[in-house]
Amino acid sequence: MILFSMLFVCLSFVKGFGQIQENPVRWETSIEEGKRDTLLVSLKATIKDGWHINSQFNAIKEGPLPTVFKFEKSQQYTVVDKVVEPKPLSKVEKAYDNKKLYYFEHEVEFVQKIIPKTTDSITVKGAVTYMSCSDTMCLPPETEDIAITYKPQHAINAVNLSSTSEENTNIGWVFLGGLLGGFLALLTPCVFSMIPLTVSYFTKNGGIKKAITYAASIIVIYVALGLIITLTLGPDALNAFASNGIVNLIFFLIFVVFALSFFGAFEITLPNSWLSKSDKMSDKGGYIGIFFMAFTLALVSFSCTGPIIGSLLVQAAISGSIVSPAAGMFGFALALSIPFMLFAAFPSMLKKLPKSGSWLGKVKVILGFLELALAMKFLSTFDLVYQLGFLKREVFIAVWIVIFTLFGFYMLGKLNFAEYENKVKTSISGFISSIVIFSFVVYLIPGLWGAPVKLASGFLPPSFYKEWNQNTQVLDTGISNHSNTATADTHSQPCPQNLNCFHDYNEGVAYAKKINKPILLDFTGWSCVNCRKMEDNVWSDPMVWDKLNNNYVLISLYVDDTTPLPKDEQFVSRTTGKKIKTIGNKWSDFQTTKFKTNSQPYYVVVDTNGDMLHQPIAYEPNVKKYAEFLQVGINKFK
Repeated sequence: MILFSMLFVCLSFVKGFGQIQENPVRWETSIEEGKRDTLLVSLKATIKDGWHINSQFNAIKEGPLPTVFKFEKSQQYTVVDKVVEPKPLSKVEKAYDNKKLYYFEHEVEFVQKIIPKTTDSITVKGAVTYMSCSDTMCLPPETEDIAITYKPQHAINAVNLSSTSEENTNIGWVFLGGLLGGFLALLTPCVFSMIPLTVSYFTKNGGIKKAITYAASIIVIYVALGLIITLTLGPDALNAFASNGIVNLIFFLIFVVFALSFFGAFEITLPNSWLSKSDKMSDKGGYIGIFFMAFTLALVSFSCTGPIIGSLLVQAAISGSIVSPAAGMFGFALALSIPFMLFAAFPSMLKKLPKSGSWLGKVKVILGFLELALAMKFLSTFDLVYQLGFLKREVFIAVWIVIFTLFGFYMLGKLNFAEYENKVKTSISGFISSIVIFSFVVYLIPGLWGAPVKLASGFLPPSFYKEWNQNTQVLDTGISNHSNTATADTHSQPCPQNLNCFHDYNEGVAYAKKINKPILLDFTGWSCVNCRKMEDNVWSDPMVWDKLNNNYVLISLYVDDTTPLPKDEQFVSRTTGKKIKTIGNKWSDFQTTKFKTNSQPYYVVVDTNGDMLHQPIAYEPNVKKYAEFLQVGINKFK
């Protein structure tokens, strides 16, 4: 039987030699980063129709040879486990006592995991020996050498630093937003009226020490709230908030409810049982009693502070940083606690504190108008993510014009709310405020006809997302848009600043190879505020626009594009293990896998092979620095 088997194989070889058969198998190798500091070496075989190669685990010892991988030992890396292969096809071979032959057709990918021992470049060497067969013959075994170099992108470290820097900036703004929110909360009726009563208690019972404990308790309570939000949702959920259309719709409804509450339509209150229990605990005395006094303040004032806290937490959640909710709550609590410490230390200052009055209700109405204006941003994000088209740029601006016009009339005393009847004559501060507000309204009006309205960039929909499309160049630069004649008609989404761009990576790379220009990868999102600021304020500059138009192929990849991928293009991410179902998922996974960051905006200059030319940057509002970044890429490509 063994002699018969060997004769069969030899005859197959002879038949193959007689025809000088071309090798039906083509191998491609690649390497990428895996989980936990590992690298994944991919060996992909593309097999001609009618041919197959065998599995590594063939049970027929005397027949066609199995595929064998051998990797050289190296001081640069350690090979981990065996080569992983997908589930093979199988068939019964009568010539081999009806044993099963395991094999692969068309295309197969083998993966070997390795652990690098150095942070420098490494070269993985080895060989694969395989036999390719058809139904009528087998070719002699072939050996393909493996030699693939992995170059750690040192710029990636800088990338992470850049992302960290942007994240720190976001946290700083969230903290300042919390601080401002806390000071605004102090001016609401629920909190302001509590200041004299609470401070009087401390000046009679222990003075500054207890006041400091009280203030510290306020900070602990609100920071704990921020931490609970973070721990409950986790960083991934916080990052997903900004780009999730349904979540943004919910935020819109929440902000509208908050605005109506501030307008006096109803009060948002917590259950009375919570207040009663907290009040009882505050009577115990000592530091525990003081803590529950602070907790009681938080509960009592919730009808005024709740909308502010809710708005702050929403903004913190969509900032993309895991610590933002805690940072925002710290700023809020710090501002809220300052008066209690300050007046306890200097009781005489209480005499200078303004008396409660109708002005406190006016503060709530002002906050209501601001909440209503901000609510439109979340509704706009919902519309953009799903490309529904009901809130185009002109419509958004029109709604804002109405909101701020009513706001201006309110500050003049021409608009009253039943809950807070404004019978006081217009004050100087109200008059000046109305001038500022009406000036902003006048500034917005040209935006209905395509003016850039840069002061509102980031809040408004993109300049190209509008009902009225100009056929003329957005920029009055004297430069015609002729250099990158990419087939814009084939793209369903337009491009910022009337630039030509691609929304598919492979299409863009193919075009860049054709015209031999560097590529600017623009990782962006419909919900990305800073992306809109960059497009409106930086890309619109003639110096930057000229480089983008004449020296680059622009590929804008929307990480929150909800368009479903065809079923045969969906896959499971090797980086996150999640199913990639939409175009946005695909580009987000591409950014995370290749560049180790998931923040937007994110700009990477690559050559026509997709290799980075220099350090990427994130949000950079400085036009000169951004232009220099583009110029470095142009110079390195040459």
